[in-house]
Amino acid sequence: MADVPDDLIRLECTAETQRAKLAGLGGEEYEAQWRLWRTAAEEFQAAVTEYAARDDVTMSRYEVEQAAKKAVRHAQEDPAVE
Repeated sequence: MADVPDDLIRLECTAETQRAKLAGLGGEEYEAQWRLWRTAAEEFQAAVTEYAARDDVTMSRYEVEQAAKKAVRHAQEDPAVE
């Protein structure tokens, strides 16, 4: 697995946690949680783009994103599944 910075892994972990909290919600609670998830996901995506654009990074943006997602998802069970 390619090495990715811990901050990218933390951001993806936060986004996944917020996504998992959507399970079982409805109405206004769902909408509020969805906004939290979307914000976390956008922060992760922006950080991936910024990191991948660096001159010292040899991976593509896609490879950076997939490496971070793999690190998070393989480190824990899917938090949405009980």
